[in-house]
Amino acid sequence: MIEIKNLRKSFDEATCVLDKLSSTIPDNVIYGLVGANGVGKSTLLRCISSIYKADAGEILIDGKSSYDNEEIKKEIVFIPDDLFFYPGYSLYDTAKFYQSMYERFDLEFVINAAKNLKLDLNKSINTFSKGMRRQCAIICALATNVKYMFFDETFDGIDPVVRLYFKKLIAKQMTKQDTTIIMTSHNLRELEDVCDNLGLINDKKIIFESDIDTLKTDMLKVQISLKGEMNKNTFKDLDVLYYKKVGRVATLIVKDAKKSKKYLESLKPIILDYLSLTLEEIFIYQMEVMGYVFKEMD
Repeated sequence: MIEIKNLRKSFDEATCVLDKLSSTIPDNVIYGLVGANGVGKSTLLRCISSIYKADAGEILIDGKSSYDNEEIKKEIVFIPDDLFFYPGYSLYDTAKFYQSMYERFDLEFVINAAKNLKLDLNKSINTFSKGMRRQCAIICALATNVKYMFFDETFDGIDPVVRLYFKKLIAKQMTKQDTTIIMTSHNLRELEDVCDNLGLINDKKIIFESDIDTLKTDMLKVQISLKGEMNKNTFKDLDVLYYKKVGRVATLIVKDAKKSKKYLESLKPIILDYLSLTLEEIFIYQMEVMGYVFKEMD
């Protein structure tokens, strides 16, 4: 389990990136950390990975302080957004380098994945495209078989077909090894079908987090029309996050789906449609309720 308590990180007096950030990430989940570019996702991963030292607060991994802890570092692999490979190293060379650091490294996994993805094991990685370099990095990370895996901008530059292949590999890894995975992205849609939990980072902290199943089942988008007059006050007994009326039809976003359905149906509406919400819409409405301005995520 990863416990982050009141974390603060700044790079100078004028640049505070994270402040009073707290979160608890349970074991054996894929946790998606989303937010606009520049809000501190990469900095947070570097703090958890013990690359950066926090200015204040603490990070505990399995109950122990993670900073400069060699035993914990053996169970962490971190793939940054700005990838680095040694000049002239092939995928095979890179895999052997990883193997020298991680005792459970599975070289056969790398060989098989490279074959499936048509990656030349013996060609210099620095001659590959951006997407192919990202593939090499993810393959080597998964092959470490460590308990904690952190991926920054996980699928950047990878085409949709290969992205689906890696999502399946990552999900398989989590169940095989009881792995905890944190994946960051500025693209919420990129993570919603692979993550168990999502956290939104904004204003130097994680302002909202939840498991995806709860998010999707607890909120409802409704279009409704009644025989008589209606306004927002008609639905005062519901937890309404959004209300807009055009002509005789009102659109609502409500919480507590089970209770809301029962109440709305009791009004004997002329029209009652339940519409699906994307995770991005859910996050937008949650942020508006909390008083935050939603920053567009591509």
